[in-house]
Amino acid sequence: MQLQNALKVLFPGQCAACGTLVEDAHALCGACWVDTAFIDGLSCDACGLPMIGEAAGARPLCDACLNTPPLWHQGRAVFMYTGQGRRMVLALKHGDRVEIAKPAARWMAARLSVLLPTGGALVPVPLHWTRLVARRFNQAALLANGIGSITGHDVLVDALVRRRRTGSQENRSRDERFGNLSGAMVAHPSRAKQIVGRRIVVVDDVLTSGATLTEATRALLDAGAASVSVLVLARVAKAPW
Repeated sequence: MQLQNALKVLFPGQCAACGTLVEDAHALCGACWVDTAFIDGLSCDACGLPMIGEAAGARPLCDACLNTPPLWHQGRAVFMYTGQGRRMVLALKHGDRVEIAKPAARWMAARLSVLLPTGGALVPVPLHWTRLVARRFNQAALLANGIGSITGHDVLVDALVRRRRTGSQENRSRDERFGNLSGAMVAHPSRAKQIVGRRIVVVDDVLTSGATLTEATRALLDAGAASVSVLVLARVAKAPW
């Protein structure tokens, strides 16, 4: 304990978002915490979108998921893709701020228990190898590995493969997003035995249109997964389906 206290004095923690000194490493300062739209209370059981009111016994679903249920079973998100939350996602994804994955994994792990029992596995959304070479890391894999180290769940980092490079999803309509990802992912043949009959949670940084997570879910179900749910760090406000 004395050593830990001494280390805190010598190496004080920094806010995961802005770098301000904080008491605990990998935490948020007060200002960044307030500016991060954490999803608490009632949310859609399928996509994680916050909902108004209280659960009345039935499974809570937003209007979009009632009208067009996603392919996956359940979904959870840590915060909305706005304010400081959005800035953290972009810093992790495009700013080489890989240290953000540590607190993010802790927040995501706290939401995992409802999605995955003992014996299930975590599968990150894959990058095409050319993007992985350019970026040097897969943020979804960083998150999945962090969650796995906290919860003890298996992490199948290479369970899915992107067999073709897809164009950017930005500025595309919902239908264009789904068409762009259609058929882009398959299960890795070497992981088949670890997928069949298991409950899987797909891990990614952001849920926007649902196209990427739908394609990942389809590939895992085709490979024999018992069920697939999704866990993301951030949820874009508009429900697209």
